[in-house]
Amino acid sequence: MKGDKVFLDTNLLLYAYDAGSPVKHGIAVRILEDLWRSGNGILSTQVLQEFFVNVTKIIPKPLSIAVSREIVEDFLKWKVVPVEGRTILRAIDLYKKHKYAFWDSLVIQSAIEGGARWLLSEDLEHGHRIGDLTIRNPFLHE
Repeated sequence: MKGDKVFLDTNLLLYAYDAGSPVKHGIAVRILEDLWRSGNGILSTQVLQEFFVNVTKIIPKPLSIAVSREIVEDFLKWKVVPVEGRTILRAIDLYKKHKYAFWDSLVIQSAIEGGARWLLSEDLEHGHRIGDLTIRNPFLHE
């Protein structure tokens, strides 16, 4: 994955800021550190929105709104793919063709539009390829 653009699903961000699952937390932190160093990380507006809601309300030890806002602001330094009308229409086509849930299809489409080679997600089918994009679950022991 070195040198390749990497799109992160929301769950990777959440594990990095929630130490409730120590192994996954460590893996997520290492991935984020690598992407900060390389500058190869990609997110979408959808992922940042989901992250904010979940990190302030859903995780066992929620972060404050102020801290969460700072984290989101930091991630705006990465490449951020906006979810626009055409993105939604293309996600609907992926949804129809590949049978992923719509919100997952929107993540996949955003990764494609961002030029990612890899999409890291715990929730999607590990190893599935869509064009030049490959989905990878970094928490699997291969």
